[in-house]
Amino acid sequence: MKIETTRFGELEIDEGKIIFFTSGILGFPQAKRYILLPHRDSSPFFWLQAVDIPELAFVVIFPRVFFPEFQPKIPPEVGQELLLREGDELDYLAIVTIPKEDPTAMTVNLLGPIAVNVSRRLAKQVILDARNYPLKEPLLPRIRQMAICDTHKPSWAHLGGN
Repeated sequence: MKIETTRFGELEIDEGKIIFFTSGILGFPQAKRYILLPHRDSSPFFWLQAVDIPELAFVVIFPRVFFPEFQPKIPPEVGQELLLREGDELDYLAIVTIPKEDPTAMTVNLLGPIAVNVSRRLAKQVILDARNYPLKEPLLPRIRQMAICDTHKPSWAHLGGN
């Protein structure tokens, strides 16, 4: 399947790799189908590109790469919405904000991660407890703490793209 994007031009994607959001990302309820694209081969950053809206794409990370302690519990109703069953793999993406005027001030939204039922390619942005998870957690200090290598990508990260 071919999709048009403003950042990457025309892309050939495998329809089986589309991630379907049961309800859109906050502020973008109309966008329900996305594809996960690597930023670069050795980068911990990815693009979550909307399939049906060419100009809509988010920079995302797998938060556990930078925050190993990130182990949120999702409400049972979210598990039901994502059709989670025993044996399904649940993972998370988190949206990164990179200010144009100062990219070193980038932050990650740990308060509203995207829960992904990897096995069924279903996703939903969830809102966690603000006492435990910040909306704007600085990312650069964590990047500096870790040596980035190929082991930072979760096993299913290769399922995105074309």
